[in-house]
Amino acid sequence: MSAFFPNIWHDIKAAAGILTRIPVQLDDAALARRKGQFFWAFPLIGLAVGGIGAGIGMLALAVFPATLAALFSVLVIALITGALHEDGLADCADGFWGGHTPQKRLAIMKDSHIGTYGALALVLGIGLRIAALGSLFASGGWVLVIAIIVFSRTAMLVIMYGLPNARGAGFAHTVGEPDQNQLGIAIGLTALLLLVSLPASLAVLLAAATGCALVAWLAHKKIGGYTGDVLGATQQVTEIFGLLAAVALL
Repeated sequence: MSAFFPNIWHDIKAAAGILTRIPVQLDDAALARRKGQFFWAFPLIGLAVGGIGAGIGMLALAVFPATLAALFSVLVIALITGALHEDGLADCADGFWGGHTPQKRLAIMKDSHIGTYGALALVLGIGLRIAALGSLFASGGWVLVIAIIVFSRTAMLVIMYGLPNARGAGFAHTVGEPDQNQLGIAIGLTALLLLVSLPASLAVLLAAATGCALVAWLAHKKIGGYTGDVLGATQQVTEIFGLLAAVALL
């Protein structure tokens, strides 16, 4: 097992630098040489982000109504991640439904401007997350919230492993893709973290996995693979599906 962890701290910093806006110095050449050997740490970053977000929400709940506490939670998470995943969701919505060919869709997704589909996706996505988080915080489901956020980061790796890179270029192509060992370690860590929220997490996990599968199917159909934006959309949709299932259960 130690062969898979030649530099644990380096891998955690690399994952944090990619998934968050935490000021971590990244060596692009070193990342390229590692070719995805740091992907196992994605669930740990999800644990940190989810823990901070849920913690802020529960603290705010002592002073504010549940909906406002959830808004603070979403705001803090967006600040930590630089809204990278929300941006991916908006770009995918614009590209998938704004273009008629894979090439046109990819071009739209690369455009920094946001269109109607993207704006609608952001409003609906953020609105659903705030509403669901408010309900879960009020019912004491903060552990389940963290579990869902962790799983959503691992879902990104599943997309990278299962689909080809649609562009064959860019940062997502440079850093490589998770191999079976990295994906297996990430899934194992996620499973361990989910144990604390059993048995409710089983049904929630199935719902979140359905969201991941939906994005994978759309990405394969619309552009023939994944991009960085697809990974962001995967995180958002997986989280939303999981949160909605958790609300239905609790």
